[in-house]
Amino acid sequence: MTHDAAHGSGTQVTGTAGAATSRLTTREAAERLGVKPETVYAYVSRGQLASRRTPGGRGSTFDAAEVDALARRTGRKEPSPSAAGDLVFRTGITLIEPDRYFFRGVDATELARHHGYEEVAEWIWTGELRPGIRFAAAPEPLAAARRTAAAMPRHSSATDRLRAAVAAAASADPLRFDLSPEGVLNSARSLIPTLVGALPTAGGPEGGDTADGPLAARLWPKLSARPADAAALAVLDTALALLADHDLAASTLAARVAASTHAHPYAVVSAGLGVLEGPLHGAASGLAHRMLSEVVDRGGAAPVIADHLRTGRRVPGLGHRLYTAEDPRAGALFALLDEMPQAAPAMAAARDVVATTARHTPLHANVDLALAIFSVAYGMPAETGETVFAVSRTAGWIAHAMEEYAERPLRMRPSGQYTGPRPPQPLPAPKSTGGSAN
Repeated sequence: MTHDAAHGSGTQVTGTAGAATSRLTTREAAERLGVKPETVYAYVSRGQLASRRTPGGRGSTFDAAEVDALARRTGRKEPSPSAAGDLVFRTGITLIEPDRYFFRGVDATELARHHGYEEVAEWIWTGELRPGIRFAAAPEPLAAARRTAAAMPRHSSATDRLRAAVAAAASADPLRFDLSPEGVLNSARSLIPTLVGALPTAGGPEGGDTADGPLAARLWPKLSARPADAAALAVLDTALALLADHDLAASTLAARVAASTHAHPYAVVSAGLGVLEGPLHGAASGLAHRMLSEVVDRGGAAPVIADHLRTGRRVPGLGHRLYTAEDPRAGALFALLDEMPQAAPAMAAARDVVATTARHTPLHANVDLALAIFSVAYGMPAETGETVFAVSRTAGWIAHAMEEYAERPLRMRPSGQYTGPRPPQPLPAPKSTGGSAN
């Protein structure tokens, strides 16, 4: 669609009934919404606004009442290009609103409720739904990833192994430099099951590994030595689907920076994994797991919350800067966990945490708390949520990389604000090595 070049005032268009309807140019619509003109067209592509071609012209017009209604629904203005420069990204993947989020215009929680992770990943990548699709790892990258991950020290975390597995898989894929959309998709469809396949099984090297079935079924034995029932697999599959993308989270920004250099998809995923391990990002669910386990063991949240506050630690699993109420991802998982008797003690402990904290600060549960309930209920390691997050979010990193490959290369080059000594400074004197003065 051609961007509107008109800058004049709103026009009057006569409808079929002869009544005059106020129409806005693209520039006027953008000003009312507080966004860039490009974002107006993004709203059109998402089905949130309807546009109409200007009679005899090249631009588009928009119904003023519809624009005003959208402005009321969004309730916030996006940063202008002059305020944020190149760090304002045009993206058609995820839209986050105050109480829900969408994958390519479709409610993400509804999508995850009705479709498995691999189907959701395909939707995010291509905008096409492919029922029953299964991702398969290529033999050579999978073998290289397994050898590398298995050679790491026993104390290595799952994220350590995933980072090593990505590098090893990349070295075994000579086609990794193909940045065409189909080439990237082929790499992604192989890489995600390769990551899962490279993880050790929870029951030891001989137990439970499988190369077929949904990705959630292949991931389960890497997380738990217990056999999975249908309800537990449904929670895991839903969690994978819900976490597949969340707009420009820190790890996704890192992935886009890597993609802006035209780094191959494996390098993009490596960049995302490097940021994910921070305790304020993917590792946050591990903190929530440990807190929830302690609440279950001590029989109540009050002493645990008191310990956190006394030592100046924030209570994990609560609050999210993008949602004013409960994280919709947490709500979707709670609905499934509530139906599982095995999760009842952990659910009760989580509700106690929320209620106890609410006496001081009204914070709502986020997805880290929901992942913690799941991992505690099934006796999984504390890092389970981080592992699920890493495998799932690989789909989002790939989706953003595909968008970034289509942008101007190396566009993210901010300038530093130098605060060091003003030049010219004298050459530094050699540092004394100490020693005797006698």
